[in-house]
Amino acid sequence: MRRHSLVFPALALMLAWPVFLAAADAAGSTLAGTLSLVERGAAVNEAADAVVWFVPSSHVAPAAPVRAEIMTRERRFSPRVTVVPVGSDVWFPNSDPILHNVFSVSAGNRFDLGLYRKGPGKSARITKAGLVRVYCNVHQAMSAFVLALDTPYVTRPAADGRFLLDGLPPGEGTLFVWHERAELLSRAVTLPHEAALAVTLEVRAAGAIEHLDKNGRPYRESKSNDEYR
Repeated sequence: MRRHSLVFPALALMLAWPVFLAAADAAGSTLAGTLSLVERGAAVNEAADAVVWFVPSSHVAPAAPVRAEIMTRERRFSPRVTVVPVGSDVWFPNSDPILHNVFSVSAGNRFDLGLYRKGPGKSARITKAGLVRVYCNVHQAMSAFVLALDTPYVTRPAADGRFLLDGLPPGEGTLFVWHERAELLSRAVTLPHEAALAVTLEVRAAGAIEHLDKNGRPYRESKSNDEYR
């Protein structure tokens, strides 16, 4: 099993559209397994926060772009993890009575929505496959993740870690498993594959995400942190 950084090598808390698998052939192969998360030898019950997907070696058409939504509520992004096909628009409505400035400096998907108040919000188009880290330029503690995928074969594990990918094309491919507190894992798989997979991710300790503002500078101190000073 190979470990990768969180910038996806091949691709560069909820699915943003019903299920990628709706576009897959139900008569194809099935890939089942169980994901276990471990922190310093102790089991972590966060498998449902992970994302599992399969990329065939042969070309496969990605799912159609969608309109996804990540709400800013009580100085938090909801959901924290969103999965979309490449080319999708992600909207950021503001339900707070304070200003937000949603931005990302992730390579290939940089955007800056500027300051805006409560209302329908603004959107960003995600044009490149990979992990998009989303922050607020007003509130440093706010963070979210958008996974942009160019494969239709994706799922989320159940609370007990079990996952199932169905309708997969036969042949060689790569299984990817991502969790925000772990390195991206990949495993070469040849389908059909009858045996269930056992996947273990070593996760880092939970904590605030250290990052700079949209201009690459430290955040400014503010008593309320509700608006620019």
